[in-house]
Amino acid sequence: MDWVLITGASEGLGREFAEIAARSGHPVILSARQEEKLHALADQLRARHGVETAVIPADLSAEGEADRLWSRACAGRRIGVLVNNAGLGSNGAFESADFGREAASVAVNVTAATVLMKRAVQAMRAAGGGRILNVGSTAGFMPGPEMAVYHATKAYLLSLSDAVAEELRGTDVSVTVLCPGATATNFARDAGMEAIPLFTLTRPATARAVAEAGGRAMQRGQRVRVTGLLNRGFALGPRFAPRWLVTRIARIVLARPHR
Repeated sequence: MDWVLITGASEGLGREFAEIAARSGHPVILSARQEEKLHALADQLRARHGVETAVIPADLSAEGEADRLWSRACAGRRIGVLVNNAGLGSNGAFESADFGREAASVAVNVTAATVLMKRAVQAMRAAGGGRILNVGSTAGFMPGPEMAVYHATKAYLLSLSDAVAEELRGTDVSVTVLCPGATATNFARDAGMEAIPLFTLTRPATARAVAEAGGRAMQRGQRVRVTGLLNRGFALGPRFAPRWLVTRIARIVLARPHR
């Protein structure tokens, strides 16, 4: 069977996507920065589901790493599914936020995702078909004060995915962008978001539920999948409410409490 390439596969949504693919009998290529976690997951998938696995560690914030990952992943394999799941974010005012972290966020969420998507489209069209699942966010539907760069990167990915999906309409390759809201993964911890109202005043979705929803949408060839009723409200709100109001509300739910 065709291989499934998953970035950010060591934990959270990426780990759940790997489980879904292996459960369906697909061989999987696991990529992330944390090699030890990848090998542990690969062993578990082989033991539970009897599928082939490959581990390719990669830091997608590094220049040229996305192309290197794709080349290594394709060596002797046909990739039928790409799950662009790797992502970085940070919480804090734009003026004082760590620029190194923000630059890495752009490199991973924008540059690497674009490179992998382009390589996948080219290879899949030549091979006769394939599916691409880009993991976006409800952040892509609105500006995000206190997370300005992250929201901008997800707006880019949403726009790119929708545009390329239209270009590929009627072909054998589909593009789906999954847009979850608050999700119970380590992303919030790593981005310094655990104490913000978005996570403290709502009940984050489980990674498994979000990944399964994304997998179903991809199989149907659905272009955009927003998970959760409240999140659909966040996605639709900017279409009807004044932009200043949407931005003000976003700042309230994204701001860390003062100590």
